[in-house]
Amino acid sequence: MLWVTAAVVTLGFLIALEIAARHYGLPGPIATQVQEVVFAPKSGFLLYASMGLMMVVLTWRQRFIAAGAAIGIDITFSLVRWAADVKVTEGHPFGNGALWVMLGCAVIAVTRRTGQERVLLLKGVGLGLLLVAGRKTGDTWLLITSKTRPAVLDQYVATADHALGNPSWLVGRIVTATGPVGARFLDYVYTQLAVAAVVVALYQLRNVAVERRFPGHHLVRTFLVIGLLGPGIYMIYPVVGPIFAYGADGGHWAVANLWPDTPPPIGTPHHMPFDEITPRNCMPSLHTAWATAIFIHSRKGPRILQFAGAFWLIATLGATLGFGYHYGADLVAGVVFTLTIEAALRSLERGWDRSGVQLVAYGATVFAALLVSYRYLSMEMAEHPWVFGPLLILAMTSVVYGYVRTTKLWEPKAGPARQPEPQPELV
Repeated sequence: MLWVTAAVVTLGFLIALEIAARHYGLPGPIATQVQEVVFAPKSGFLLYASMGLMMVVLTWRQRFIAAGAAIGIDITFSLVRWAADVKVTEGHPFGNGALWVMLGCAVIAVTRRTGQERVLLLKGVGLGLLLVAGRKTGDTWLLITSKTRPAVLDQYVATADHALGNPSWLVGRIVTATGPVGARFLDYVYTQLAVAAVVVALYQLRNVAVERRFPGHHLVRTFLVIGLLGPGIYMIYPVVGPIFAYGADGGHWAVANLWPDTPPPIGTPHHMPFDEITPRNCMPSLHTAWATAIFIHSRKGPRILQFAGAFWLIATLGATLGFGYHYGADLVAGVVFTLTIEAALRSLERGWDRSGVQLVAYGATVFAALLVSYRYLSMEMAEHPWVFGPLLILAMTSVVYGYVRTTKLWEPKAGPARQPEPQPELV
């Protein structure tokens, strides 16, 4: 009943977003996903990564068959497009095969499986499709933020960011100095964040096919909850980012063309109108939130996975700041946002107790305090950076410390090894 309820709620949510998108004359998440059954998908890598998640419930023989079928379907689509002289101008020329295989597995689960085998296969398909739906849902949310929030709060966040030393301007100059090679490398890391998450999730779910059940908590759950709650904060706290509010990408809507060469001067901030195209997707930084989640969940993996998780977090932070997509204040809020969600999900899995409630309440309080301070104390923060800068870092560090300390207490402790009882010896 829990899975059925979750499926009904998810479907209702997608339908509501579809209606909202249609209101603005654009296709919603359901329509865009249906289009990718035939047309070139926006991200073929994401579809194959989603199929990889789905295959954790399959045997190795079934995985080879599924992968071969997906590749064969993509080759067929490519040949048909070539014969019909159809050029792929947007998206990727592959990925349809992965979507067809996931849909085919759903049909097989309903028509050819029974009992727990049917449930397990449907869970696997649902896991893969949810990752794709999350991407489509995010795109629709960004459209809604740009249409319903005509005024943005960038001047407040940029003013508050003086307390952190304007890190977006600093890192932006560093990335510019690296030239096209550095920018292209960071762009790849930034855009393929979901694929990195799938790699960590595949490690966590590697035993599902043998044990015939999913673990109580894994990265995909955190990823989806971050994507579900984050856009709601965008609606409350609309921010477009320094490259738009203070850079050339903002056009005549920008305050001035300052990013990344000249930090904005300290002045009384105001709400500022902006276009109906640019997403208000900065506060908090969800790329930082997702990269933090990847880092957390990679800690229990092998050393190479731990290294990859740390690398992806550092590179994502560099990209979010270096491309002018976020202020430093966004990143601080994103870390606190993730740790609070992760603590809540872990508490839900193991059962709520006093330590879990305290940790989640503290994280939520710090997150709310950050948003309020950015909005109402930005001038004080800019005028006293040596006071408020360390306070911001201290607030974030306190949540990190509380999470590490509390979750360490939750880890199962190995009992002492039993000593063999002395046996009488023959004399």
